[in-house]
Amino acid sequence: MQVILTFDYELFFGTSTGSVQKCMIEPSDRLLAIAKKHQVPMVFFVDVGFLIKLQEYKDQYPNLETDFRQIVAQLQEMQNLNCEIQLHIHPHWEKSRYDGKKWLVVTDGCYKLSDFPDAEAEAIVRKYHGFLTDLTGKKPSTYRAGGWCIQPFEQIEKVFQDLEIEKDSTVFPGGKFESEHYQFDFTNVQPFGKPYRFQSDVTKAEENGYFLEIPISSWEFSPLFYWRLYILGRLNPGDHKMIGDGSFLAQPGRKKSVLLHKTWNHVSSDGYYASQLKKQARCYQAKQVPVFVVIGHPKGMTNYSLKELESFISKTKTVYKFINYQSCSL
Repeated sequence: MQVILTFDYELFFGTSTGSVQKCMIEPSDRLLAIAKKHQVPMVFFVDVGFLIKLQEYKDQYPNLETDFRQIVAQLQEMQNLNCEIQLHIHPHWEKSRYDGKKWLVVTDGCYKLSDFPDAEAEAIVRKYHGFLTDLTGKKPSTYRAGGWCIQPFEQIEKVFQDLEIEKDSTVFPGGKFESEHYQFDFTNVQPFGKPYRFQSDVTKAEENGYFLEIPISSWEFSPLFYWRLYILGRLNPGDHKMIGDGSFLAQPGRKKSVLLHKTWNHVSSDGYYASQLKKQARCYQAKQVPVFVVIGHPKGMTNYSLKELESFISKTKTVYKFINYQSCSL
């Protein structure tokens, strides 16, 4: 079985974005140290809209110039360690700004590409793809939608094909969510399924489709898991407090839902989720799923999750093949 370790490289989008240092640089340095020690690749989906905003404001604010330089240096280190940098789009940066002290994030009516007219959405994709290509010297070929908001895909189908973005890794089978700002529905995708080709609908397999969906692995979590997650966070914050210093975008009703009902969610290296990686990978291998994709967020890492992630890699790197998307063979 092939394993792909992925991380969405970004700030928070709630009432506080947090700092570049705590949400991106510090935890990613610790992740890269693990990658280097164990000689395994990782994939970082970079929130390009934020980098564009940093470039826009950095000449006006020295602290933002420092942030931008640190990020560029870290992206270079990722590439030096054979880690992939791929495209991640949160289009709300189009309407967000810096007021001299903090980022003022606007999400109303602009959190997902489908909030924009088709021509604007296409222009955003081209701009972000071009910026990341110029910054890294490599064209991104794999996409992950911000907030998993890839539907409706037909809006961006043509521009993705023009830019040769051939792979997507947004879907986590069985997942579904709806809120004021965003929604997604992957309940039509069978959990524990194989990667599949698609064309206009990211949840519908088409044998001759141009695009390849390599789903984030998913898992049915029990309410007991979430009770443990929340209790441990309060009892042992030293191990379980996030390194990132911001706050999440509100998800009304989600906490109550997961504490009362079984829930399909993504396989993750964030926080207490990392405790399940060994068991989940064994299950995927037993079901003969060819690719096991783990999602994480540097901002969401904890001391506990970094230890668990390294333990997972150390104990399984001779059992599974750790790869990136470019070398994914099916």
